[in-house]
Amino acid sequence: MHLRTRPLLRRAALVGAALLAAAAAAPHATAASAPTAGADRAPSGGGLSAVIRYTENGIPHILARDYAHLGFGSGWAQAADQACVLADGFVTVAGERSRWFGADAATDGSLSSASRNLTSDLYFKGVRESGTVEKLLAAPAPAGPSRDLKELMRGWAAGYNAWLAQNKITDPACKGAAWVHPVTALDVAARAFAISVIGGQGRAVDDIAAAQPPGRAAPLAAGPATAPAVDPAAAAEAARAFFDTGRYDMGSNAVAFSGSTTANGSGLLLGNPHYPWKGGRRFWQSQQTIPGELNVSGGSLLGTPVVNIGFNEKVAWSHTVATGTPVNLHQLTLDPADPTVYLVDGKPEKMTQRQVTVQVSGGAPVGRTQWWTRYGPVVTGLGPGLPLPWTAGTAYALNDPNAANLRGSDTALAMGKARSVAGIQDALRRTQGLPWVNTVAADSAGGTLFTQSQVLPRITDELAARCSTPLGRATYPASGLAVLDGARGDCALGSDPDAVQPGVFGPGKAPTLRDAPYAENSNDSAWLANAETPVTGYERIWGSLGTPRSLRTRGAVEDVSAMAAKGGLTVADLQKQQFANRVPAGDLAAADAAKACAALPGGAATASDGRPVDVSAACPVLAGWDHRADTGSRGALLFDRFWRKLTASTPAKDLWLVPFSAADPVRTPRTLNQAAPGIGRALADAVAELRAAGIAPDAPLGEHQFVVRGGQKLPVPGGTEALGVWNKIEAPWNAAAGGYPEVVHGSSHIQAVGWDGGRCPVARTLLTYGQSSDPGSPYYADQTRLFSQERWVTSRFCERDILTSPKLKVVWPRERR
Repeated sequence: MHLRTRPLLRRAALVGAALLAAAAAAPHATAASAPTAGADRAPSGGGLSAVIRYTENGIPHILARDYAHLGFGSGWAQAADQACVLADGFVTVAGERSRWFGADAATDGSLSSASRNLTSDLYFKGVRESGTVEKLLAAPAPAGPSRDLKELMRGWAAGYNAWLAQNKITDPACKGAAWVHPVTALDVAARAFAISVIGGQGRAVDDIAAAQPPGRAAPLAAGPATAPAVDPAAAAEAARAFFDTGRYDMGSNAVAFSGSTTANGSGLLLGNPHYPWKGGRRFWQSQQTIPGELNVSGGSLLGTPVVNIGFNEKVAWSHTVATGTPVNLHQLTLDPADPTVYLVDGKPEKMTQRQVTVQVSGGAPVGRTQWWTRYGPVVTGLGPGLPLPWTAGTAYALNDPNAANLRGSDTALAMGKARSVAGIQDALRRTQGLPWVNTVAADSAGGTLFTQSQVLPRITDELAARCSTPLGRATYPASGLAVLDGARGDCALGSDPDAVQPGVFGPGKAPTLRDAPYAENSNDSAWLANAETPVTGYERIWGSLGTPRSLRTRGAVEDVSAMAAKGGLTVADLQKQQFANRVPAGDLAAADAAKACAALPGGAATASDGRPVDVSAACPVLAGWDHRADTGSRGALLFDRFWRKLTASTPAKDLWLVPFSAADPVRTPRTLNQAAPGIGRALADAVAELRAAGIAPDAPLGEHQFVVRGGQKLPVPGGTEALGVWNKIEAPWNAAAGGYPEVVHGSSHIQAVGWDGGRCPVARTLLTYGQSSDPGSPYYADQTRLFSQERWVTSRFCERDILTSPKLKVVWPRERR
């Protein structure tokens, strides 16, 4: 590595510019062939290098002559900011968490829902030993990854390894740790696989590991040894909750505005993903450039070699977690003589056994048998609320089509090269790699796009009606989770002619909206992407139609439809929307709650524990609150605590006087029922809670919703899912620590993008938690401070902007051979 000190920065910048010009003039480099399995067992070589120009807030602009070199620069730069988090994730996908951290320790939850290291390791070790990822890598494109993507992964591993070899880790999270070691391109691909299945097999890791035939010991299983029969009604509710996007630790808002609504006829995009603030599902910012081939800026999920959400000269896009149910179950009829044999059209098929052994710190290795079928692994449930007992006659297998999908990064790469929303659509059509997200996009010509082009099991309503078991007849309408009769060959999933993978929907079936004045999604189904032009006609597995929307969706549609109607929009309007911090629940209920409070006899209400509580001081606070979640808003914290308690204990049917109407889905339900018995109780509980913590009912929100970085208390704007705030923030309540003292997930890589007719996009970005997880890095909390102050980073996309940055630092990392 050659670091250019300040007097040499201009010279180094010119070197980078010269490289860019030379590479642009030269023919496109031919990608090297994919590494062989033997070569992949050692860290990649090849003398790779890249030019990295750092600008404000530690954002790298990575310049390279081909995909392998670009991957090298990306792996290097990610390692520089996130070595410990990346290394921890590679331990996960290698199935070695128990070896290093202990079998019973909890995982960080970034790459699966495993409750402890042992079950995580059993799953990922099984994936590794079965050769699953190698088989996907060997599949020819488009079913498998492209040569360009393989080169990116090879280069990324080499860049990560080179940074580890040439630098000392200072982050206390892994400084000197033996579990930090070089990786291979296969490790990078294994991490991509984990991300692909995180909404499917990744959510059932404990239940895959626990599945054992009846009569055999099941030491990993939770609950009683003899499971009760599955109750369809309870299962329907459990499935609905399990797949409810409002309960995920991932979500998002995104809106695209067409040229008919903007000041200059170009499109606008505001992306606001809600992702974890710590761990391996963080975003990381960069610009990736191969002259004449690729030039894209945006956010990458850690460990991925591509920009997942971002923009280029002509188009911008973001993703939102989709409502499509990415898996289905097959109910197996078992051979009465052997519960590891199942019948299909009367013919027996033996389950496949995977013998998996995991090394455990301080103990003997742990071995388990996993059971797989033609449909996928046998599972004992989908979370604790939906048990699926393996009995002498019945078992359940999980079908996750994304376990055959390693194309997500190809999709991102193709979108990065698109020049319009039509190009985004074409990229999705050709690669079909998005496992669990929608896409919202806008382009410089004024076009907009919403599409739910995700990989889903090809389950039509007709197939579900014809082949559902009694359990499936309950779960499918409630959640989109189909439970099909696995004993019938005619109940197999079909294929669409435009699908690149068997058993999934082709892109022609995806709910899509093109060139609407606005296209918005906040993790509800496609139905109200534009409330004036509802999207209909899709199968239940994609999401619901004509059902109540979340408060976040309702508030978002109100906001963006009003913006579109006003017209004359600019990037500045997107910035205002991001930090408007309007609380839709407050608009709907705060005034009525204040009236109900004032009507309480003697100003007192009865708390949940039966104690009377004087709530009279809360009434004027609720009445005077500005219905915002700004850090200075007085009454926001009181309403937040009251509203969470009220909605947790009072069904919606008892909460509102005007019920939901599919004919008026944005404005209903509404009008708080002031006589609802839960109101007084929730007020009493909230007031008593704040009083016990020494918090005044009119305390400014930011005094009690904050993070501490470098010993400095930073107030945090925004609010929880139940409040419906666009700027979503989720923070655990800790009264002893002052209220909400840490954010666990919420607004993350925010981007507001437009065009003004020039060569450079007009973009403002914000990575709420900063580029680095190392507390000693200058980029650990710099953007968190900006977020606290509701300030933005001006993106430097064009060369002149990069080279004139007052913070310019140039690094030329090279692989030492």
